[in-house]
This record gives sequence, C-alpha cells and structure tokens, in this order.
Amino acid sequence: MIKKETISNAKEHFGKILQQQANRIERIKNESDFIAYKSLDELTIGIIGGDGIGPAITQVGYQVLKNLLHEEISSGRIKFKIIEGLTIENRAKHLQAIPDAVLEQIKQCHVTLKGPTTTPEKGDSWPNIESANVALRKSLDLFANVRPVRIPSEKIDWTFFRENTEDLYALGSQGIDINDDFSIDFRLISSPGSRRIIKAAFEHAKRTNKTRVTVVTKANIVKSGDGRFLQVAETVAKNYPGITMDGWYIDIMTAKLLDKSRRSDFQVLVMPNLYGDILTDEAAEIQGGVGTAGSANIGTKYAMFEAIHGSAPRMVKEKRDQYADPSSVLKAAGLMLSHLGYTDLGTKVDMALEICGQYERKFEITGRDTGVTGKEYGDYVLETIVAKDIEDKWNAYVDI
Repeated sequence: MIKKETISNAKEHFGKILQQQANRIERIKNESDFIAYKSLDELTIGIIGGDGIGPAITQVGYQVLKNLLHEEISSGRIKFKIIEGLTIENRAKHLQAIPDAVLEQIKQCHVTLKGPTTTPEKGDSWPNIESANVALRKSLDLFANVRPVRIPSEKIDWTFFRENTEDLYALGSQGIDINDDFSIDFRLISSPGSRRIIKAAFEHAKRTNKTRVTVVTKANIVKSGDGRFLQVAETVAKNYPGITMDGWYIDIMTAKLLDKSRRSDFQVLVMPNLYGDILTDEAAEIQGGVGTAGSANIGTKYAMFEAIHGSAPRMVKEKRDQYADPSSVLKAAGLMLSHLGYTDLGTKVDMALEICGQYERKFEITGRDTGVTGKEYGDYVLETIVAKDIEDKWNAYVDI
C-alpha cells in the first residue's frame, strides 16, 4: 500500500516538472532565427577536452582546425578558446552537470568542439548528476542533433536528425523512486519541439536535393507522445510537396538498417531523442564503429560538435589514450566547418576521413601500440585534406 504522503510528494514533484516544461515550450514558440555566421566579423570556437580519451582526441581535432583555418586566424576573424573544467571530477566537486563558471565560458563561444564526457551511473562512485551532454543541449537549446553516415561503396548516405531537448533523456535525471518496489521516469514530446526538428530535417532534404524523409516512432504503442510526433511530421510534410514522407517503427527500423537490399533507400531520418541515440550508434557501427562518427548539436544561437562515443576511461588507466581513434572528433570538426560556412573544407574533411579510413588505409589505428597514435593518424588525415588530388582520389575510390 502506498502512503497518501508518498502520492502527494510525487504529485508535487510532477507538478514542478510540468511547470518547467510549460515555460520551456513557451520559450520555443518565441525563439529567434538562426545566427548568420557569415555576417559576423569575429568568430570564437571553444575547445572542450572532456573526460578520459577526450583531451587526446580533441587536441587532434584542434590541430587540424588550426591548420585549415590559419588564414582566418591570422586575420583575426577566428579565435579559439580552450575551456577547462568540464570533467567528471570538477562536475562532481560542484554537484553540477555543468559548473556555472564552465557554462559561462562556453556561452562566450559561438560554437564548440567537444570531447566525450563521463555520465555517472546509479550505483557507481560518482554523485547522481545529469549527463553533461544533456545539460548542455538544454542550457544552450541545441535542439537538433545531426549525425551523417556515409559508405559510398554500399550506396549509403544517411543523415539522422535526432531531437535533442525532449523525450526521456531531457527528464531522465528527474525520475523518482516511489517506494522500494517501483520507480517512475518522465517522457515529454511537445508539438513546438517536434515541429522544429522535423522542419530542420525537411529543410536539409530540400537543400541537399533528397527526396525522402523517414520519421521513426513507436506511435502504434506510445500513442500520445510518439503519436504527437508523427502527427506533427504529417503536417510539416505538406509544406514540402517534392519530398516523400514515410513512417517507420523503431524496432523494424533497427532491422532495416541492416537489410542490404533496402537500407540504401533511406536518406534523411528524423526521430525523438532516445530512438535517435539507438539508431545513430547502430548506423555508426555499420560505417566502421562509433569511433568513426561525429555529431552536430545545433540551436538558433549556439552549436556544439562532438564525438559520439564514450570517454573510455580504461584506455587512460592503461595509458593507451594516445592511441585513441580521433576520427569521430575529426568528423565533428568537418561538420563544424560546414556549419560555419566553410563548406568546401568540411567536404574535404569528409572525403579525407573516407579515403583514410575506408579505402586507402595507409595507417591503421587500433587503440594500442599495434597501430599509430591519434596524432599520427590526424596528420595523415590532414595531409590528405590539403593534397591537390583529394577530389580525384576520392572519386576514384567511390567508383570502385
């Protein structure tokens, strides 16, 4: 039997969450347009090392960016800001997902390149603080998580649009243990939050001449939240007559990404937060592992670009962090360049990563001393980017 006091406390807790989310949704309705980076005289790029192997691989990305943007740096248009303190130790010390002083530094940057951060699990030695990634996405309103996956030899060219600020992850740290027998977590899907991520997916499809947007839900079972997401998608799709919208359930979608006879049909995919996390990790594994994929977290005012994998503390403990694969953070750096308007450079980063990782493979990175270090691999990628024959080489490999 549940005590009346327990139910009353749960209601009060839930009421606070409802009010917080109602306020957030009103802010979404009144949000400004996307920042026009090309119109800015100065751009500040933040570099956040994070935890575990994060500092090692982020340093590789930082060096590549500095080389590619050396003219803009010399002219003073671009400057870099190294941001310390987004570590599990500092976050635990302050009992904050993002310590206030660190968040203030991040907000001084237009965009950031971020390494992986450690998220405490229930029962481990760290306090129960929220994921730094989730907190950053909410604090900066980075509502669109964009993750491209390309395997030209298999005719795979997917771009995933994962809603970033709602669903289970947004409220995951606010669940409650009702008693010793059960716990309740909270999930939120709003029409304004769904509309902006779905619109972003359709706009990307229109801009890149794609003809299909796939909406992934479990609306047959989760009828309210997922049903709302699907209904909003159907409404948005009416504004894009040249693009076909189709709906898939998350369970069969995970299977179809493995179906070699069907998977090359998919182009742009959009979905709520949790489903996006699942599908993009699966897609990255198909591409060659989560170490090969990066992601963009985009809002109207700020943007964050990051590796999608974890912090791998065991590699640091075993003193192998210098051998960590920097491909994911390099992919993120390429996404950043394109987002800032340096589309040609962003495209060349993508080409180089495919040449170096999927085709040419002059150097292998294994995570151990049986392969090259992350820095050596980064130098290999950079040499490929700036080579005069990169486009000829890439086209030759794609045609194989």
